[in-house]
Amino acid sequence: MPLTIPVNLPAVDLLKQENIFVMDSQRASSQDIRPLKLVILNLMPLKITTETDLIRLLSNSPLQIEIDFMKISGHISKNTPIEHMEAFYKEFSLIKNDNYDGMIVTGAPVEQLEFTDVSYWNELTEIFDWSRTHVTSTMFICWAAQAALNYYYKVPKYPLSEKMFGVFSHSVYNRKNPIFRGFDDEFYAPHSRHSEVKREDIDKIKEIEILSESKDAGIYMLMARQGREIFITGHSEYSPNTLKDEYFRDKNKGLDIQIPQNYFPNNDTSKDPMVKWRAHANLLFSNWLNYFVYQETPYDIKSIK
Repeated sequence: MPLTIPVNLPAVDLLKQENIFVMDSQRASSQDIRPLKLVILNLMPLKITTETDLIRLLSNSPLQIEIDFMKISGHISKNTPIEHMEAFYKEFSLIKNDNYDGMIVTGAPVEQLEFTDVSYWNELTEIFDWSRTHVTSTMFICWAAQAALNYYYKVPKYPLSEKMFGVFSHSVYNRKNPIFRGFDDEFYAPHSRHSEVKREDIDKIKEIEILSESKDAGIYMLMARQGREIFITGHSEYSPNTLKDEYFRDKNKGLDIQIPQNYFPNNDTSKDPMVKWRAHANLLFSNWLNYFVYQETPYDIKSIK
């Protein structure tokens, strides 16, 4: 089954060019199916790019899904047209009385700030509280994972002396966990961040299970509340050229940025990146949707607690 997304969302045409089946809301309304309802709190600056990356992965599922996009109240995006935000995004106040089968909270370029110094921290933590009683399962990505771990479980984040930047190999720790259905023993995922969480802090918290780790990039995936909370410290949703675009953007600004590790063939930035994470990314999102959203959510969405 396809993903149901708003008519005229730019991602629709982009993904149809990739032969990915998406269905706009007008066509979906004619089908007598109780679709899964997802909400995406998109904190990334390039919102259309992030929408497309996530929809590409969410559409690789037999489940029909409806998506709402949420924005922080009063926050004006500098990199996305205001017309796009007004057409496709809702403020929390408009959906706080609704329930959702799943939620995704993206990363944000605020890693070098203390959590409480982030301008929208109070609203974000209100959304975190709300998700525990209105959403079956929430996936937190990159900075959002660090923020949720800190808010829910007091896990600190630590600044890195050098940006964690590249594509890294990860190990699977609990093969019986359905999030890893179909995974190889080792898999790759991109990272792009200036801070980290540490195993020594997480090991002290019995509610959190470490599911995957990298010897080079550290903790990658954690789970709490039997899968109602999934924390991903990397960016499995990234498209092939995202790290490339970040690298040249920062280099052109004159910033001290290293070449992303394990990404360009022979570290030759004139060559196309080697994509090693696409299969894992598709399995990650499909397994999350199937085993932690669809299989766990009640038919009466209002009964989520």
